[in-house]
Amino acid sequence: MRGSEFAELKAFVAVVERGSFARAADHLGLSRSALSQIIRQLEARLRVRLLNRTTRSVSPTEPGRRLHERMAPMLREMDEAVAQAMGASARAAGTLRINTLSMGAKRVLAPRLGRFAQANPDVVLDIVIDDGLSDIAGEGFDAGIRVGGRLQNDMVAVRLTPDFELLAVASPEYLARHGTPRTPADLSRHACINWRFPGSGKVAGWPFKKKDKAIEFFGDGKVISNHQDIIVPAALQGLGILYAYNDSEIADALRDGRLKRVLADWSPTVPGLFLYYSSRRHMLPALRAFIDCLLDQDVGSEAPTKPGLSR
Repeated sequence: MRGSEFAELKAFVAVVERGSFARAADHLGLSRSALSQIIRQLEARLRVRLLNRTTRSVSPTEPGRRLHERMAPMLREMDEAVAQAMGASARAAGTLRINTLSMGAKRVLAPRLGRFAQANPDVVLDIVIDDGLSDIAGEGFDAGIRVGGRLQNDMVAVRLTPDFELLAVASPEYLARHGTPRTPADLSRHACINWRFPGSGKVAGWPFKKKDKAIEFFGDGKVISNHQDIIVPAALQGLGILYAYNDSEIADALRDGRLKRVLADWSPTVPGLFLYYSSRRHMLPALRAFIDCLLDQDVGSEAPTKPGLSR
């Protein structure tokens, strides 16, 4: 492969993985016009259109998708081989692509952005907030942040938070109008604010557990969403009962009385947040520094674990 052909393929993969000529150009240190010319040269050489372009978006054609699936892992392997050759003590640098739940972004990433940037000035964090279950390796991410029960088995996992408690909550006004449920079965007479999984489109069930009895409830209501910014305000405005992780917004509302907890004796504990990355990939210095920052630890003080072993 000639150097120009390698550059064309690297540019193509960058455009697909960033979904934008502008972001890919910034990543590669090129102008947009230069990057567009490189992609045109690649398409002309292969005699096939690889990208669908509009004024707002760019996406691979079917031949482009197949080419990306084959080339992206090869290019990542080459990058990792170079990084490994440079040695584990190499300075953290380059772009680190992170895919995270919105809860992970809020709880563990946002509070540490400034400190990480100050300690690692040569690293660019490319953070995608995604409440679906993306394939981080297949989509070109270096690491992801998910709850422990939703990790792939071939991933190395690092615990970031303690386990979470699920809470059923409602506004005092809603409970005054409709009464307080005493058992999960009582929820069939209530409006439920539901969560829809991005990607699959399925509505999440509500798992309850009391001693040795476990059930999963599916309720109806007037609000379904795939984002916390909708479901929590819906509960605060008296539109029904919400079942969710105990995040800071819900904790604050419980503390000042805007929400009340129900079915507390039925609420289980679920795995907390984990950072995970492919066990088949060499640990890049930038990722090592990122993990250390999230753990508030010095290099080498945290041992990665396989999913499910650290609880």
